[in-house]
Amino acid sequence: MKFEEEVNMRTIRLRLNEVMAQRGLTQTQLAELSGVRQAAISEMSRNIREQINIKTLVKIADALEINDISELLSLEYIPQGAEESTEPKKEDR
Repeated sequence: MKFEEEVNMRTIRLRLNEVMAQRGLTQTQLAELSGVRQAAISEMSRNIREQINIKTLVKIADALEINDISELLSLEYIPQGAEESTEPKKEDR
């Protein structure tokens, strides 16, 4: 008898929009405070970036005065059969 192993995939989600809203900041303001390009902030806030440099993450955390990185990141399960897409939706382009 052959058993199929259920694979639970996980992804890290950046909670940037939530944190910016709590702090009353816009993407432009965060870009100015952190020194990170506004376009990069926009991509990160939409969770369409596949990779984020740790130095960039530290700059953002410092600008947002975050000491606990779990305030900015969450680990989420991707439902089985659902594919995680990093491509922007047509309306986002």
